[in-house]
Amino acid sequence: MTNGKRYWAPVTSRFGTFAAWVDAEGRLLRFHLRAKGAAAIDPEAERNEKKLAQVQRQVTEYDGGKRREFDLELVPAGPEFHKQVWNALLEIPFGETTSYGAIARRVGQANAARAVGVANGANPIALVIPCHRVIGSDGSLTGYGGGLPLKRALLEHEACVVGRPLDLFAQRPRNALLLG
Repeated sequence: MTNGKRYWAPVTSRFGTFAAWVDAEGRLLRFHLRAKGAAAIDPEAERNEKKLAQVQRQVTEYDGGKRREFDLELVPAGPEFHKQVWNALLEIPFGETTSYGAIARRVGQANAARAVGVANGANPIALVIPCHRVIGSDGSLTGYGGGLPLKRALLEHEACVVGRPLDLFAQRPRNALLLG
């Protein structure tokens, strides 16, 4: 966490109740897929729904299919490699998926699919940095901090908004594989 005043609040969604943290400037520091125990994650953060109103508004717009990209200033804390991976995740278009190996190639570390998986799992700003869009190279759903049912629900939601069924890699033409 950054130094200085921090705020947190539950963020309600059709997918569940999440929790988010911002700094005094309103920059998003953390977004958890579960609100349970959120107050203990950063005991110095003050609960303040007004400070998180912009995050709540954008999540509500995402829920309603009106927002495909979040417009929040992000300040994720982590090692430089993780930040490279998180930046690559931000490039995955809404309604698309990619693999850990494709992200590894994107960040210039072709043999680092497992390290990408570790960075993906350490993503402190889930949903907003769309780690749910990364799946196994065989098209299978793989681990997700919010659980695989939530991952599937998010991917189905995005597929529905863009007007196609969720098929992961099954029906996408080879040349349409993002980052691949």
